[in-house]
Amino acid sequence: MKILNKLPKSNPNLHVELINNGWIPMKEPKNLISAILLSIPLMIVASMISIGIINIFSSISLRDFGFTSGGISITINVSVILGIVLLLIIHEILHLIFIPNFMKSEKTAVGLTLFGGFVMTEEEISKSRYLFITVAPFIILSIIFPLVFSAFGLLTTTLKFLIILNSMGSSVDLLNLLLIMKQVPKNATLTCNGPNTYWKKA
Repeated sequence: MKILNKLPKSNPNLHVELINNGWIPMKEPKNLISAILLSIPLMIVASMISIGIINIFSSISLRDFGFTSGGISITINVSVILGIVLLLIIHEILHLIFIPNFMKSEKTAVGLTLFGGFVMTEEEISKSRYLFITVAPFIILSIIFPLVFSAFGLLTTTLKFLIILNSMGSSVDLLNLLLIMKQVPKNATLTCNGPNTYWKKA
């Protein structure tokens, strides 16, 4: 496993090798900015899902986050900042730990950019495993976590904020999920060349 400080670029030689070996490139957003813009509707949907789950056992309103009839009052303290940093780390770890043999893999990388953290791997992974890796942080942190904590009355306003923030941050993951489900056939295998994804029938 490698640690990087910027997103790796596509290797043109590896691209040619993959194409020659029958790998098919997916149709994806050209860059991260495009992916974020395309995923905005999913950001809204994911947030609404988490809010709905929180509402099952707990309550949530705009007042919790400083929105009142008299205006907006937002307080950002050290615990919230630390919570956001910890959330970012946990989110990426949940992608990472489900990659096969991630600790020993020289084709797997983690890193941090101005847009957040990332996990990338050029290992060959089955479609079903790849889909789970893609949505694991959203399912665990924004669905399972609030269900469990709210059932026991442990959800604080800060935790609610972080859960919704994770849902919003998972929108690009959800976009990737939809792209894979639409383009990649069942029982196929996926791999990556930098930010580009390829698939091949098993």
